[in-house]
Amino acid sequence: MTRLRPDDADARFIRRLFITALILGVLAALYVAANLLILAFGSVLGAIVIHAIAEIYRERVRMPARVALGMAVLTILALIAFLGWLFAVAFREQVNLFVARLPLMIDQLGGYMAQTPVGAKIADAVRAAYAGSRIAQDIGGLAQGVGEIFLNALLVLVGSIFFAVDPGVYERGLLLLMPPSKRKAIDDALVDVASTLRLWLRAQLIQMTTMGVLVGLGLWAVGVPSAAALGLLTGLSEFIPYVGPVAAMLPALGLAATQGPHALLWTFAVFAAVRLVQTNLITPFVTSRVIAIPPAVTLFAILAIGAVFGIFGLFFSAALLVVIFTLVRSLYLRETLGEDMPFGTR
Repeated sequence: MTRLRPDDADARFIRRLFITALILGVLAALYVAANLLILAFGSVLGAIVIHAIAEIYRERVRMPARVALGMAVLTILALIAFLGWLFAVAFREQVNLFVARLPLMIDQLGGYMAQTPVGAKIADAVRAAYAGSRIAQDIGGLAQGVGEIFLNALLVLVGSIFFAVDPGVYERGLLLLMPPSKRKAIDDALVDVASTLRLWLRAQLIQMTTMGVLVGLGLWAVGVPSAAALGLLTGLSEFIPYVGPVAAMLPALGLAATQGPHALLWTFAVFAAVRLVQTNLITPFVTSRVIAIPPAVTLFAILAIGAVFGIFGLFFSAALLVVIFTLVRSLYLRETLGEDMPFGTR
């Protein structure tokens, strides 16, 4: 009896078809698990922060490694508790004032926009774009489920501690999945990513602090309500370049609009002046050793990551972009094309 056997061409076709189906299946699984993936990335980022703080304790206070790691975790928990205290206790009246004036703020901004045909069309376009966006849908869902935010934040925090306790296990596991001939290059790329992320996080912390303090003082000087809370919100928003600062400026302009047109103009002037100082003095100084990503690439990449991963992806989008850019530089430009790309710098 003769059996049907595929020839070599059929076998290659079947093998390629199987590989294509496998790749499509993996991509589909990654898309379904997008939220978990971005939370896992946030945990890795948190682990890098914990190790950076632990290194300070080891070098400055001469603590043993395990004790320094425990102190770093306690420092992170204390910082989270401090931010929660600021919003819940210290700035509670300012936050309540902001929430109480929110409807009036929206009405006044809408009234200003509607005074001209062009402004009215822009307002309608913004509402339409916001209503149909993935990020807007996520924000609406977050407003209905504060518990989900807390659960995701807790997951990131616990994951950060797990990654920080023994990062070598996860790194070795990842390297074992790679071909032996490529492991050295991938290991170098991982070291490059870690060092670049640490420099980037340090630069972000400096920029967030200076921006928050300067905006808070400026808004207080011009008499805008809730100046301290708005300054803190502005500082935290610096973690998302371009998109975050614009989003943080809108509540300040809205509250200023309730005080009159002069307060609105002064508030805009404060943000413009602080941004000018930040862009020309602070940012070039703190980012001189950090990877340089073109602004247009940063803006559109952040929007694309936010569209794919939602609101949590938007929050971690800048850090994810740094990782992607560093891997392209390390694995493609340096290892594949042979370009003379230094480690850990631009």
